[in-house]
Amino acid sequence: MDNKQYYLKPNVAIEALCDRWYAWSHLISPATAAMNIKERHLKIMNSYVKNPKIHAAAVAKPEMLGGPFINYDGGRVDEIKSLADKIVEKRANLLKLADAINELNNFLQSQAKGHSLDPLYLKVPEILKGYVELYYDLNDQVNFRFFEALLYKSEFYDETIQSIALQLVNSDKQRSFVLSTPRLDDKNIIHVDIPFRHKVIDQLFKMKRVPGNYEEIKDVLQVKPDQEKLFKEFFTLDSPKVYEPYTGHGIRTRYFGHACVLVETNEISMLVDPVISYDGYENEVPRYTCAHLPDQIDYVLITHNHQDHVLLETLLQLRHKIKNVVVPSSGKGNLQDPSLKLMFKNIGFNNVIALDDMESVELDKCTITALPFLGEHSDLDVRSKMCIHVNLHNKYRVIFVADSKNVEQKLYEKVHDVMGDIDVLFLGMECDGAPLSWLYGPLLPKKMDRDKDQSRRLAGSDCDEGMKLVNLFKPKHVFVYAMGLEPWLEFISSIKYTNESRPIVESNRLVEECKAKGIDAERLFGEKTIEY
Repeated sequence: MDNKQYYLKPNVAIEALCDRWYAWSHLISPATAAMNIKERHLKIMNSYVKNPKIHAAAVAKPEMLGGPFINYDGGRVDEIKSLADKIVEKRANLLKLADAINELNNFLQSQAKGHSLDPLYLKVPEILKGYVELYYDLNDQVNFRFFEALLYKSEFYDETIQSIALQLVNSDKQRSFVLSTPRLDDKNIIHVDIPFRHKVIDQLFKMKRVPGNYEEIKDVLQVKPDQEKLFKEFFTLDSPKVYEPYTGHGIRTRYFGHACVLVETNEISMLVDPVISYDGYENEVPRYTCAHLPDQIDYVLITHNHQDHVLLETLLQLRHKIKNVVVPSSGKGNLQDPSLKLMFKNIGFNNVIALDDMESVELDKCTITALPFLGEHSDLDVRSKMCIHVNLHNKYRVIFVADSKNVEQKLYEKVHDVMGDIDVLFLGMECDGAPLSWLYGPLLPKKMDRDKDQSRRLAGSDCDEGMKLVNLFKPKHVFVYAMGLEPWLEFISSIKYTNESRPIVESNRLVEECKAKGIDAERLFGEKTIEY
């Protein structure tokens, strides 16, 4: 029996998985999970089983990175087929739910012609009865919404779909793009069948800073005897560096990569869109990691419901130190807009605050306000998005625009009338973006015409749109972020730029125009500390 007190190594990663697929918010909410399993996961696996060489050829091409191709070099076909068969068997109820959603939509489109919908409730598919409301918009266009909270209480929310995978990350390039390839058994990965809300996850990741009992954590996780040697490699007797809290009288802002920013005073800490790298291995790009986070994070702020802004891998590691999560409110049951509040509460985050546009969290010496967020959602009716305005000491004002696309300047003029000028602007400029179908395709009742799909992008602001915000809010500092540039983000973003890539060209222009106006401006990369 080993009774020594061990630390968890800083490069131990946790992947949240749903039936061995890398989990994100649309795989938690039952309705979107059903559609993604049927229309994305099974289709990719069946395609691979049928033509593994095509997948192998596709993933070898940089321009195909992020596409629906499994990355096992054309091998392990039998394992992929076995996983697909298990999913068909175990998730039969979710597959029926997906079929019922499609059936209901087709039925409503053909039968609802503007008359009362009351008689149509009798023809709602049986498994959806009691879970949906039928409605018209003011143009007599029929639709339906879910009582999503009830779906979470039903057979369709089954935590046996959830598991975690633990591994040591020894390189920024170690993991290929994770959203299109299921995690099969691997000699370097430990799979544990527990739901995401399980408290052992908190117990384990506390050990990155506070030592704990190795034997106890091994027993709770039920590590198999043949994996104990690997599991022991996740731990060390070496204590980590002591975190140095901010003790100044202003604010300290630290950029952690992509859209992740830590804002601290000597009284409060806020972490925006947590996506954090690992350390403990040699790397070429300086970065802040979990070692640079305070012991308590007062508020985690989420701008919108996309995989690179709601990264469960980071959030589960930090859950034990997060007091509150602030999210944008959702569209109340629309398929394409599942509730972030319900998702977080069901996976073990206790204090979740949902804000509507222009609503605030009022704190002593700090106010957090949700501002309207336009664009980047392919013109779909998605409400779970917000820009974030932070007012510290009624003296420092920071806006996180994230991936918002400024397609309507009048909106932000009205926001400015209420909020006034700011000191710091964090602006996302991934202005190409993927087409609508890349993210929302599994939810569409029918395949979209290519020209329409390509025109409706998941895109942020370009230079002209960004400069309109700069000229309006008059910040002293402008930081371009949320570009997916850092090498440790390729596993989730699939983005690779060149100097000729439009987001690079446009952000270069914006930085230059800001500097010409005497504004401090920079496109962030790696790490950055700003103190005011």
